[in-house]
Amino acid sequence: MADKAEQARQLFLSGANCAQAVLGAFHRECGLDFDAAMRLASGFGGGMGRLREVCGAVSGMFLVANLRRGYSDLSDKEAKDAHYAFIQKLAAEFRAETGSIVCRELLGLAPKQSDAPVSEARTPEYYRKRPCADTVALAAAILERNLDG
Repeated sequence: MADKAEQARQLFLSGANCAQAVLGAFHRECGLDFDAAMRLASGFGGGMGRLREVCGAVSGMFLVANLRRGYSDLSDKEAKDAHYAFIQKLAAEFRAETGSIVCRELLGLAPKQSDAPVSEARTPEYYRKRPCADTVALAAAILERNLDG
């Protein structure tokens, strides 16, 4: 099996948004078929529908963490607190490597910039001007290091 970081990178390079690339790399381990994973993560690309807020790779990382280690007993405060601590650990590792978990900051865009809800064509220039292939690979690697530990 190819490692998850490379799977996420290849999914992004094949047209997946950042969240789809990360969740897609882990879809089997999350109990999802590929189509369901792509639909579930579809609105998180571009920092939440191109709002340029939380990076889609980070959102994808959180989706995987939720499906693999999340809680469902709404009265279990200890499980909730432990899961939130795990989510913050993942975010801290990502931020330590990239400097931010915010899409617009990672792309070097203006503060509070959001974009039209129309995705850009996936051209060679598109891939050259953004770090997304690397960020999805990083998010997947962080998950691999932390999920089973």
